[in-house]
Amino acid sequence: MGLFKETYDVIVVGGGHAGSEAAAAAANMGCNTLLITMNLQNIAQMSCNPAMGGIAKGQIVREIDALGGLSGIVSDLSAIQFKMLNKSKGPAMWSPRVQSDRMRFAEAWRSELELLPTLDFYQDMVTGLLIENDKLVGVRTSLGVEMRSKTVVLTSGTFLNGLIHIGEKQFGGGRAGERASTGITEQLESLGFDSGRMKTGTPPRVDGRSLDFSKMQEQPGDTKPSKFSYSDKTKPLTKQRSCHVTYTSREVHELLREGFDQSPMFNGRIKSVGPRYCPSIEDKINRFADKDRHQIFVEPEGWSTVEVYVNGFSTSLPEDVQFNALKKVEGFENVRFFRPGYAIEYDYFPPTQLKHTLETKLIQGLYFAGQINGTTGYEEAAAQGLMAGVNAARSVKQEAPFILNRDEAYIGVLIDDLTTKGTEEPYRMFTSRAEYRTLLRQDNADFRLTPKGYAIGLAKEDRLRKMENKEKATDSFVSFFQKTSVSPSDINPILESKSSALVKQSDKLVRVLTRPNIALEDLVGLESVKNYLAAAQPDDEVKEQVTVQLKYAGYIAKEKNNADKFNRLEGIKIPDNFDFSKISSMSFEAREKLKAIQPRTVSQASRVSGVSPNDISVLLVYMGR
Repeated sequence: MGLFKETYDVIVVGGGHAGSEAAAAAANMGCNTLLITMNLQNIAQMSCNPAMGGIAKGQIVREIDALGGLSGIVSDLSAIQFKMLNKSKGPAMWSPRVQSDRMRFAEAWRSELELLPTLDFYQDMVTGLLIENDKLVGVRTSLGVEMRSKTVVLTSGTFLNGLIHIGEKQFGGGRAGERASTGITEQLESLGFDSGRMKTGTPPRVDGRSLDFSKMQEQPGDTKPSKFSYSDKTKPLTKQRSCHVTYTSREVHELLREGFDQSPMFNGRIKSVGPRYCPSIEDKINRFADKDRHQIFVEPEGWSTVEVYVNGFSTSLPEDVQFNALKKVEGFENVRFFRPGYAIEYDYFPPTQLKHTLETKLIQGLYFAGQINGTTGYEEAAAQGLMAGVNAARSVKQEAPFILNRDEAYIGVLIDDLTTKGTEEPYRMFTSRAEYRTLLRQDNADFRLTPKGYAIGLAKEDRLRKMENKEKATDSFVSFFQKTSVSPSDINPILESKSSALVKQSDKLVRVLTRPNIALEDLVGLESVKNYLAAAQPDDEVKEQVTVQLKYAGYIAKEKNNADKFNRLEGIKIPDNFDFSKISSMSFEAREKLKAIQPRTVSQASRVSGVSPNDISVLLVYMGR
């Protein structure tokens, strides 16, 4: 045998969040997998902020975990703070987030990957794909090594022809201190792929010893922290590190404006589009000129390092402009830089060139995941990596594609948005993108997805059993509330203490709990509830499920009904290579868009931008013929 196995089942190119999840998924599903990356020391590097989760992103991490992926476990193992965001809103909006130890995060990922016996590693730059007789057969590296494979998952992050900008200086690179990757874009373009450029940025890293935290507002973690993973492999934090908040000022903005003529964003050096929802500081003060100040989140990089991440101060201005402006921020008067912020431009491939499996339409066996598809964020990348790894493995085994619908997961929304609508700016997930967000809560990701993860061989049996036990305990507790009555003499003192209307006759407990100002904790003193809790001993997750399921039953049922109606269109398949150009009564724009995207169902066709309800009616009539 030579340097490598004769033929791998799956080769994953790139070891970021997408590549790590793709490699883990394929290897866990029994495929001989090779992870090839430019630097093995930087596997799962947190290139930007040291955190996982957040609004809608936290739901994605829980979904990855429920399916059997590793991001949730690694996030728990390396967390230094846990927070459930949006607790003041309804449970559809609750989003878990952890502040992470940057070094431990990468170390935990590397350790998890090295436990997989069917996963090999190699350090080199992939410069091209091996294509023989119009068929993908492997990859070629900068050392001229050829590795053969049945499928390839390309997760190149910001490395494809990456160009770093700091003021008027620019140099090739995929990340600070790391070279860019070349060769792949040019080859893909020659094979017929469209490519584009995108931009992202990162703030300065500074020395925490030079900051005065007493001038900032402390942001501690939750008093009773939870965790991401549904497994017993991780435990909630028992101690946490605080973040801090401070603000820019008019003086800071004026100092930053003085450097605008040297800013690559304003002098034409950067021509690509950056993330709208995570703008650079110069973009913020330009777009929101009426605002006197902007929030700066001061985030520790780990348990035992003094390095601090200045969240909210992403910039590509010259380093002296960055430094002089940051010194005027309260608490930063004596700041010392570890490194300046910078912007980076990189190649991406519009994701309408992909199937829902993330396999490219042009080349069978080639999958794209992560920033190559125009997304931004670790969580979006990890979700795509997982799905690409799963589908590559299933195609090797000649099994049906694994696709999640929009009413099943945020991951389904993400991939459907990308492949159906495409994106011309870095795509970030929000709760508002999901029309069924009441169904897609962070608390029920295991109910939604663990049976699916188990069915495809990714989630292990212990995870399924744990989920089933939680489901039984929840159903039992819900049933108790629906069947148990409570007398006015028992419940009225509680209602009075909560300024809630008193009852005149016995009522079911469920009717009491569904009142907006009554929580489960308010009822634990009732004899019947006390006896049930003592006998059943439901844990906090079950109690949360019961509260959400009962209080929001009407909303959940309504949304489920809407999803069922919509899924009827999802069930109407459009034949492969369907010729939309023949439907003359459909608008020209709709024909052109549908021809390019080739949707697989009528439902997907209805979500393509430029396709009207009238076009869909015409399509249904035509297909009916």
